[in-house]
Amino acid sequence: MRGFDQLPEPRRGQIWFVLFPSDPPGKYRRPVLIVSTDRRNTHPNASTVLAIPFSTTLTELPIHIRLQPGETGLPEPSELQPENISTIRKDTLVPAPGTRTLSEIILQTLARNVVFAMGVQPKDIT
Repeated sequence: MRGFDQLPEPRRGQIWFVLFPSDPPGKYRRPVLIVSTDRRNTHPNASTVLAIPFSTTLTELPIHIRLQPGETGLPEPSELQPENISTIRKDTLVPAPGTRTLSEIILQTLARNVVFAMGVQPKDIT
């Protein structure tokens, strides 16, 4: 495990690769979107980030956000699955060369979908 001074510093909206603990051994590294704030991501004592996985299994659930390769830099169409938001250790992140940083519009839509997945209505947020 890398020390805190050697941890990557992912930024909000960037795509990285990670092997989730729930994935079988030897499985490819899954692309994830970093959604935690840059202030949290770059804090010297923060060893984790918040991330949402991509999937190439296109389910067309209303809260999933489908993105094309031209939008992400990933090789296939994929969906972001906001109901699967996870805390990821920075030392498990691997850079994803050739990927793009997603737009603020996509990030805002994703944030609304995370809240919706938790069953929170806009009137409940103060």
